Amino acid sequence: MTIKIIEGEKFAQMLIEGANNLSNNAKSIDALNVFPVPDGDTGTNMNLTITSGVKEVKAQSKTHTGQVAGYFAKGLLMGARGNSGVILSQLFRGFSKSVEGKESIGSKDLSKAFAYGVDMAYKAVMKPVEGTILTVAKDSANKAVEFAKKNDDTIALMEAVVTEAKASLERTPDLLPVLKEVGVVDSGGQGLVTIYEGFLAVLKGEKIAETEVQGPSMDELVKVEHHQSAQSHMSTEDIEFGYCTEVMVKFEEEKVEENPYSETDFREELSEHGDSLLVVSDEDLLKIHIHAEYPGNVISAAQRYGSLVNVKIENMREQHTSILQQESHSAAAPSVPAKAEKTEYAVITVAMGEGISQLFKSLGAKRVIEGGQTMNPSTEDFVKAIEESNSEKIVLLPNNGNIIMAAEQAASVSDKDVVVVPSKSVPQGLAALLAFNPAADLKDNEEEMKEALSTVKTGEVTYAVRDTSISGVEIKKGDFMGIVEKDIVSTDSDVQGVAKELLSKMVDEDSEIITIIRGEDRTEEEADELASYLEEQYKDVEVEVHEGNQPLYSYIISVE
Repeated sequence: MTIKIIEGEKFAQMLIEGANNLSNNAKSIDALNVFPVPDGDTGTNMNLTITSGVKEVKAQSKTHTGQVAGYFAKGLLMGARGNSGVILSQLFRGFSKSVEGKESIGSKDLSKAFAYGVDMAYKAVMKPVEGTILTVAKDSANKAVEFAKKNDDTIALMEAVVTEAKASLERTPDLLPVLKEVGVVDSGGQGLVTIYEGFLAVLKGEKIAETEVQGPSMDELVKVEHHQSAQSHMSTEDIEFGYCTEVMVKFEEEKVEENPYSETDFREELSEHGDSLLVVSDEDLLKIHIHAEYPGNVISAAQRYGSLVNVKIENMREQHTSILQQESHSAAAPSVPAKAEKTEYAVITVAMGEGISQLFKSLGAKRVIEGGQTMNPSTEDFVKAIEESNSEKIVLLPNNGNIIMAAEQAASVSDKDVVVVPSKSVPQGLAALLAFNPAADLKDNEEEMKEALSTVKTGEVTYAVRDTSISGVEIKKGDFMGIVEKDIVSTDSDVQGVAKELLSKMVDEDSEIITIIRGEDRTEEEADELASYLEEQYKDVEVEVHEGNQPLYSYIISVE
């Protein structure tokens, strides 16, 4: 049996079965933890991401392969959760770009789409690490391109892709030493293998048990039809280009034939007219955002390719002067429902535990998204919070390294001024929020809040989910672990002892303030006992205790 051409219906079924296979294996993928902390969420994140893509595919016509790929990529973008989910969304965003406009695809189209997806995913990651899902995607895509040169059977090509993906997955411990130390392969790479196995099953006429797909509604997804981004406003006296200009153009075939459109070339052309430039497009629309001194020149350039759909021009000098004259009270604003009070600024943060949420609100956070280590908010969650904030300037505090990419992706599709301060822990988020100044401009706030991240040390006490050995430290299932940043520094069955040893590694002669945030599994008496111990041991250090009620972590500790 051979299949040389994949039609839209068949490709849609490949995506659905790939998602089903991932869903069926999500728990085993979660179990591939590099560290024995309860952060086994790669399978969960990838599953939530891909089901969002499949939700979009199922809601649309499946007669055109390029369109199906586009629907899938759009759904992935809004459902992307965690680094693994964001990378997955970029792999298939590139894939969709490669096949857009194609009613059906052959083996060469399929191989090129895999390769294009890899290119886009690598560009999306600031510091790509080999031995991860990126490597598995790259190796299997390279095999596909090589195979398609000699064989036009898509079944045989997909078999080669799956075989190479599995082989690449087995090599990941050789590229990422921590994987070899623990004795596991990369979890994200394993997730990609299961997706590709689902693709192959459809081409071979096999069926994978379907799971219930949940995802955002079409009304929620449509908000990402046009990708937008805006940069922060400068101080008034430094504004070289005074008009925030947004232009949307509907492509017209006749004009494009006369003036062939290249997104890269057009972006380069417009860069001479201003700064804070973004040019994005799909098959129907072109969207431009730029800070320019002569908006008319930008509009004229855009009209070469079609008709104007929407134009928005704001005088940033007048706007900024007005802003500086206002006394902002957003720093004390509580968490609010959809109809929020309009404010200039909104700080949106992520937290697990009612106590931690209240702590962030008391320091001025306008929105607190529920989430954290095992429940990563999606791009859609951030976009929704941004829209509901009713503010024009937004600061996002992810408070977890696995959430940063989803926050950055949300910032890129928002039409508001959004910056991401890449906080990787609750203590970092609190330190950044304390550095926020509602009277300063967004760029200055971003710089000050990022600088504040380095002023705090983060310690966590959690428990091991299985027996393992990390960096020579033997850890038993159920034991407590003390972690400074990412390093395990203490482990024992006694939680208080672990916390005290952890603090001995964190506190030095420069330390001034120790903050203890108590988890839901610890009593007030235990937290007070730990505070008393610290006050005796470190007499020149101020100790604060807060009720966090967070799951998973018995204590979250910051040292400043």
